[in-house]
Amino acid sequence: MAQPQLSIQLYTVNNLLVSDLDGTLARLAAMGIRQVEAYAFVDRAESLAAAFAKHGLEAKTGHAPLLSDEFRSPDGMVPAPTHADVFAAAKTLGLEYVIDPFVALERWLTREAIEDTANRLNVAAKEAAEHGLKVGYHNHAQEFAAEIDGVNGYEYFASLLDDEVILEVDAFWAATAKVDVTALLGRLGDKVKALHIKDGIIGENPFVVGAPALDKSTLDQRSAGQGELPLLDYLAAAPSTEFAVIEFDYVPGDMLEAVQGSVEFLHQHGIR
Repeated sequence: MAQPQLSIQLYTVNNLLVSDLDGTLARLAAMGIRQVEAYAFVDRAESLAAAFAKHGLEAKTGHAPLLSDEFRSPDGMVPAPTHADVFAAAKTLGLEYVIDPFVALERWLTREAIEDTANRLNVAAKEAAEHGLKVGYHNHAQEFAAEIDGVNGYEYFASLLDDEVILEVDAFWAATAKVDVTALLGRLGDKVKALHIKDGIIGENPFVVGAPALDKSTLDQRSAGQGELPLLDYLAAAPSTEFAVIEFDYVPGDMLEAVQGSVEFLHQHGIR
């Protein structure tokens, strides 16, 4: 089995990138990171592309909204960019996969809503193919809330996707939904092309009906190998994975130290 490439979702360090783009990318490169997953790239593709090249980095995957008409930003809800703008920016960066990172809970509660989301992604896939790109979806925990035809909503959604659509499974959030992640990955098979590798202690699921808004400071996320998740089992269960992507939603201390811990763990297990 070929080992996946080590990557990092730049959402993890976006605040640092905003304040010091060159310095932060230099720190990541010095850790031995060569692959990054682009974040908020549509309006800054050219500057990111230049900065990645300067520091010997490349981005084959990136997150951008494809399935929603608007998304939450630091300034509140804003209109989503057009697919044409997303795919043009993706080409500027040299991406291969554009991955939608979040669809809200209310769109995972009924068969009709899940089918609509799957159809939107299939349509986006056809548009992306015209640019030589593929699309995918990254989960949190809300996707597993409903049961449709005896399976959870996420797997029902996956069953509706065209063959060329890929999945990026976030192991921490799937575990938060109380899913057997190893078994899930086995069932999803070769649709899984990326794994978000984050460790920690699993708490209450904040993505359920009636739950208070997520307070990220309540999450117990840790460097890979320092929590309770069997990350190596997950990687073994998803042999088609091309990218093992470090990501944190929140850590209480130094974010780059947490990233370094995950890099060291993955390096120890042959993932570079």
